[in-house]
Amino acid sequence: MQELYHGAFLILGLALAFVSRRSLADPRSHGFFRFFAFEAIVFLLWRNLPFWFVERFSPTQLLSWVLLFSALYLLLHSLYLLRVRGGHAPERAAEESNFRFENTAQLVQSGIYGYIRHPLYSSLLLLTWGLFFKHPDLSGVAAALVGSLALVATAKVEEAENSRTFGEAYGEYCRRTRMFLPFLF
Repeated sequence: MQELYHGAFLILGLALAFVSRRSLADPRSHGFFRFFAFEAIVFLLWRNLPFWFVERFSPTQLLSWVLLFSALYLLLHSLYLLRVRGGHAPERAAEESNFRFENTAQLVQSGIYGYIRHPLYSSLLLLTWGLFFKHPDLSGVAAALVGSLALVATAKVEEAENSRTFGEAYGEYCRRTRMFLPFLF
């Protein structure tokens, strides 16, 4: 059974590499750095899944659940806004390293996007640390830090891409919002 468990996560890591193959071929794309964040998340999931329901009401487990449910909310809300308010820009299909939902026709500035520029990456940060707190240890801290740094790099590269796509409107948007946490960072 243990081999099946390890094999499933190996296959998941390889599947992420396959899905990210275009991004990995272009180290200047935000998807290149995002791949490493995804791999850190897979590592944390693999490492901490056996502890998912151990000591259910311990402070670290409760913190973990708060972070995980917050991540889920941010993910769903952000994707909804991208689809409804961002529209789809078929002319951006040439940006092969992007997922389809990333190629919006207009800059989304409402909802959570009115406060932070990268709610999807914020959700991944919350997921990363939520997984870490399932079973905090040294290897988990290393993976969570790698994932967090990869997400910061992802956001920085994506901001340069968005500046090229949306021009001065994106610069103004950056001056009004924070990267990951409303009013803070």
